[in-house]
Amino acid sequence: MRVLGIGDHVVSGAALVEDGCLVAAVNEERLVRRKMVMGFPWKSIESVLEMGGVQPGELDAVAVASHWGHFLPEYVDFGDGAFGVDEGAVRGAFFDLGSTLAPLRAKLPFLETLYYGLRRPLFARRRSAIRRVLRERYGITCPVEFVWHHFAHAAAAYHASGLHDALGVTLDASGDGHSSHVYDFREGGWSYTHGVPAFDSLGVYYAYVTQICGFKAGRHEGKITGLAAYGTPAYRDVLERFIRYEDGSMANVANAFRQGAMKKLRAALPKDVKREDLAASIQDHTEDIAVRYVSHWLRQTGQRRVVLAGGVAANVKVNQRIHEIPGVEEVFVYPAMSDEGLPAGAALAECARLAPESMRPGSRCLDHVYLGPEFSRQEMLRALDAAGVDYSEPANLEANVARRLADGYVVARFAGRMEYGPRALGNRSILYRPDDPAVNDWLNERLSRTEFMPFAPVTLAEHADDSFECLDGARDAARFMTIAFDGTPTMQKQCPGVVHIDGTARPQVLSQADNPSYYRTLDEFHRITGIPSLVNTSFNLHEEPIVCTPEDAIRAFQIGHLDMLAMGPFLAVHARAGERGTGEGHAPGSGGS
Repeated sequence: MRVLGIGDHVVSGAALVEDGCLVAAVNEERLVRRKMVMGFPWKSIESVLEMGGVQPGELDAVAVASHWGHFLPEYVDFGDGAFGVDEGAVRGAFFDLGSTLAPLRAKLPFLETLYYGLRRPLFARRRSAIRRVLRERYGITCPVEFVWHHFAHAAAAYHASGLHDALGVTLDASGDGHSSHVYDFREGGWSYTHGVPAFDSLGVYYAYVTQICGFKAGRHEGKITGLAAYGTPAYRDVLERFIRYEDGSMANVANAFRQGAMKKLRAALPKDVKREDLAASIQDHTEDIAVRYVSHWLRQTGQRRVVLAGGVAANVKVNQRIHEIPGVEEVFVYPAMSDEGLPAGAALAECARLAPESMRPGSRCLDHVYLGPEFSRQEMLRALDAAGVDYSEPANLEANVARRLADGYVVARFAGRMEYGPRALGNRSILYRPDDPAVNDWLNERLSRTEFMPFAPVTLAEHADDSFECLDGARDAARFMTIAFDGTPTMQKQCPGVVHIDGTARPQVLSQADNPSYYRTLDEFHRITGIPSLVNTSFNLHEEPIVCTPEDAIRAFQIGHLDMLAMGPFLAVHARAGERGTGEGHAPGSGGS
């Protein structure tokens, strides 16, 4: 059973599922080099079919994530976030209408039904256009099904978790008219339990605060999560008047939407509002609502395990709080939790419907997320030679890289298949010593980033319990860097470069089976320094997607003034490697631990 999954909105992409296993997945942004690009995934479809070695005629079905939406044949720029997107005249008019009518929702509840009803012809046009494009452009003639947005999220989380029974909770800004679904998964079956309308979205209010704080809604929510640790939740009472938990659900009690909501929220806040305190307030409020919401449905269903997906599940602090709910035995967060994971979720849901025998309860659709393109030795050689960089081919690359890292060099790693999802997990990563407390400042400056979150650590699995508190019940989530933990005193003292001001860290816990070459590098670094962790940050420049090709990697390596690039079996050295002074991190060659 071969199913092609497609997502055609923000962070569009494609995925290929064979007999219940996810074998290839990539998002359009990585291929066209435009972060969070919106539009039909022209290149992603070609890429996953090529990676899977599947011809169009060999597909049994195509599953498209989301019933509702508008067909976007051209890429739409998401560079300015959700409120900077050129929606087009028709879509923009509908959003303006929704903002205008929002205050009347409580008195005229039929308005919401009318709003979506008016848009249905556009939704139908999208479905027809996708079927036509698949047939005419790719020669795909198998059945094409459309999967509800939140069910695609939930199906991905459940089938990747390896759990027999779990409460599936999705939380995001919106999709198919909802911002959350709750599912009761048992022995491979499921029942829909609850839904929260998009109008009552917790994720949207987090986006409003992101915009009010001077960042870009839909792109920079992670900055708010990091910034929150520097403030106090002084405006919780204001936010409670806008979005709150109510009786197992969430309610937009301000009856406000989009521009109208932001105008109303700005008016309710003091003119001298401190963005650190506003960030702390929305973070604290979001954690509280999410915990109360999940706790309610755990009690209602009797479940003890939770699987999470959706954009709010990208918030590692929220995931930590859900993990800490009394009685929760396990939490799993789908590695591609936001809309980049919808294509895989849609394909998995359709595969489960058509061939349930291939999706046995307790089986996992993936063992890792190295599901993207990879490149041959010759392709890497050609790119290195064309760029004119100095490189060698060490006999033991991992040991060589570990020594360079121990000596204080910044090393970018490009190896194997590219990761699927938002996290770099070693194959497209920048590595550095974790014991430099200033690394967040100077390395982000090199990469032209403005970040408040610290860099994340990759930590040897054998030393994880010495590094992080309360790992039990979330070890699988920690493999994919999708949850935060409190750092132990040892971790906080030994690795200040990867522990946030609030004492937490967002680790990738690495075992040898996950990525043998990456593991050997970290293991050798530990042997040399006694430190079982490294800085692992994504290999990209600010506002660019994570690198995909050798050419992308070399460009980021050169522009970012990184010391070394470990590409496949080769080690390239930047012309300015080792030039930084002792005031900027460890002086290369100085060692230290």
